[in-house]
Amino acid sequence: MAFSTAGRSGPLADINVTPLVDVMLVLLIIFIVTAPIVARPISVALPQRIDKVLPRPEPPPPIELRLDGANQLSWDGTPIGMDELRSRLQAQAWAHAGNEPELRIATAEGAEYEGLSRILTSAEATGMRRIAFVR
Repeated sequence: MAFSTAGRSGPLADINVTPLVDVMLVLLIIFIVTAPIVARPISVALPQRIDKVLPRPEPPPPIELRLDGANQLSWDGTPIGMDELRSRLQAQAWAHAGNEPELRIATAEGAEYEGLSRILTSAEATGMRRIAFVR
């Protein structure tokens, strides 16, 4: 908003700083009110340092599954049926809770995809997460 004076005919080119000062005073009041609230100490329970080294459990040996060209499944070299696979994987998952063994799956060149799919479905159903495919 520009005002003219009696001696001048055109508007003044000065900036009106009154709204700027009003905004600055409101911000100053907000900061003065909120600063004591922010400065209060907050108690945080931090973990304490442990000087002794905890032993790591020995990882269990990996489970080696092989699916041959005739869709015969073998567990560490011992032939097993597909229906027995899930129960054995579940037993291994329970025996090594928290430190599950790695499941290594090898397939022959003539093996069908359905057999591999059933192996992976059984592994997923029992909660096996460490799965590797080997040759």
